Amino acid sequence: MATQHSRSAARVMMAPAVILLLGWMLVPLVMTLYFSFKQYLPLRGGDLGWVGFDNYVRFVTSSAFWPSIQATLAIVGGVLVITVILGTFLAMLLDQPMWGQGIVRILVIAPFFVMPTVSALVWKNLFMDPVNGLFAHLWKSVGATPIEWLSQASLPSIILIVSWQWLPFATLILLTAIQSLDSEQLEAAEMDGARWPSRFIYIILPHLSRAITVVILIQTIFLLAVFAEIFVTTQGSFGTRTLTYLIFQRVLESQNVGLGSAGGVYAIILANIIALFLMRIVGKNLDA
Repeated sequence: MATQHSRSAARVMMAPAVILLLGWMLVPLVMTLYFSFKQYLPLRGGDLGWVGFDNYVRFVTSSAFWPSIQATLAIVGGVLVITVILGTFLAMLLDQPMWGQGIVRILVIAPFFVMPTVSALVWKNLFMDPVNGLFAHLWKSVGATPIEWLSQASLPSIILIVSWQWLPFATLILLTAIQSLDSEQLEAAEMDGARWPSRFIYIILPHLSRAITVVILIQTIFLLAVFAEIFVTTQGSFGTRTLTYLIFQRVLESQNVGLGSAGGVYAIILANIIALFLMRIVGKNLDA
């Protein structure tokens, strides 16, 4: 049992790391709040003084604000649906004994280690190019007109690209959960005459509920900040401008640090609202 002296020594040793972590988090947050109340234009006069909540009002009343919220939620929701459903299917498939199982698992997980910029470039030029892309050749082979994916189906294209990158993460987590399932339960249910859909709904899916919760929580945090895929492919055009990309445009393209900082505060509020919703609705499985 740890004594009071050992607990105090542990706190002292952990203090530098905790202070560094808090500084790493709080300094950017404080600076964002500070600049959100100022009119700061680096290339057009610099610091022009305090403007109060004017930046917040201008940002939320902008015609691009609510469409960016809708695009953000659409990407998050679409990617979560695809990765959870396909991840469950792939995890169950990879759990079956097969030749070269280790190699197959490595190949399935490999896309997660590809940088988002590289992934977007590959999809843009190799698959979705309307002239020389793989999808264009497949369309032509059946006599159909190729689709200009990044303009005609821009938002589904972004969801497809991001899903491809995050599917290995979901598969890995769900595969680990499936491997911890007691096979005797499935064998007993099969001997009792339960068909595969019943075994999946009443045994496998409840067992995966906590793993699915972890996948949803972690992916949502990162998906709210999707940027590289949009920057490389559509640059926010055709309805793909998310809240993160809108902030980028305000800060770097419009050179309005104050307005962009106000957008950053809105992004923090949105992330916290979604996190609280998930913790209340989905996160209950963690206590089960």
